[in-house]
Amino acid sequence: MPERIACSRTLQLIFETFYVTLSLVACVGSVGFFQMKFTGDFYTYFTNLSCYLCAGIMVAELVQTARKKEDSYVSALPVLRFISIPGLIVTFLVFNLLLAGDPARDPALNFQVECILCHIVLPILYLIDWILFYEHGRVRRTWPLLAAALPAAYLAFVFVHAAVRGFDASVMNYAGTDPVIYPYFFLNPDRVGLSGILLWSCGLLVAFVGIGGILMGVDRLLGRRKACSQDITKGGIAPF
Repeated sequence: MPERIACSRTLQLIFETFYVTLSLVACVGSVGFFQMKFTGDFYTYFTNLSCYLCAGIMVAELVQTARKKEDSYVSALPVLRFISIPGLIVTFLVFNLLLAGDPARDPALNFQVECILCHIVLPILYLIDWILFYEHGRVRRTWPLLAAALPAAYLAFVFVHAAVRGFDASVMNYAGTDPVIYPYFFLNPDRVGLSGILLWSCGLLVAFVGIGGILMGVDRLLGRRKACSQDITKGGIAPF
């Protein structure tokens, strides 16, 4: 991509402001504001937690961009920025391939504003922002492995939370699809069994690392293309 686009402070400000605005709408909607009904279990969902995390990262990115006076790449929280991307990609894939069509789920929930933003719009925009505005060729080999830290922390949180609530599976979530203590069917031992939870958990950890590896490959490819373009320009040949 042309470096002048990637480094453009104006374009970064527009894109980041747009993302932060949409993420604010999603965060407000995640607690039930648009349905005028407070959903007290909002904090148990990986979708919401990852949305909050990425919104915070983008706010930091926006603040950094607003403070700088010249065009340059975005460089806010590079490691955290990288390892948070698989979370939104997995959110996008799991929701659209598995959860949206769950027979126990009311299809109307899929068309709520916050649902569309958190599961579709924001993950796509978050990835585009990283591709466009961060300098590439700098991702280290350990970063994909670090991507597993977020799902591992979430899994620990779910079962610690379940223990604190006495493993009471009688209280259902706001959607009526799963107990509050097991926000997703693949974490519910009554639906998939303990072996199923183990398989799903291992699968998710592998998926995060795998997506991290793919992103590292994309980063290196984009970094090489940039270097090649610079070499051609220095040689007096217009890049194409």
